[in-house]
Amino acid sequence: MTYDQLDFCTYCIGNLSQRLGLPLKEVYHRLNDSGILNDYIIKGYDVLHTFGKEYLMEDLVDYMREKGVMA
Repeated sequence: MTYDQLDFCTYCIGNLSQRLGLPLKEVYHRLNDSGILNDYIIKGYDVLHTFGKEYLMEDLVDYMREKGVMA
């Protein structure tokens, strides 16, 4: 993982935490345990980091719902 990918991961986790009203640790565990962190956020970094914040957060929340880690 590159520094830019790590920085992007922390950006996503922090913004999802605020958006969902969940602790950072909880968001991290949900993303990591479901594979979203490695298989989607890190692997898709080249494309995902070009999206705007609102679009990116909506996309991640939708994907979390698809994977069953969000109600």
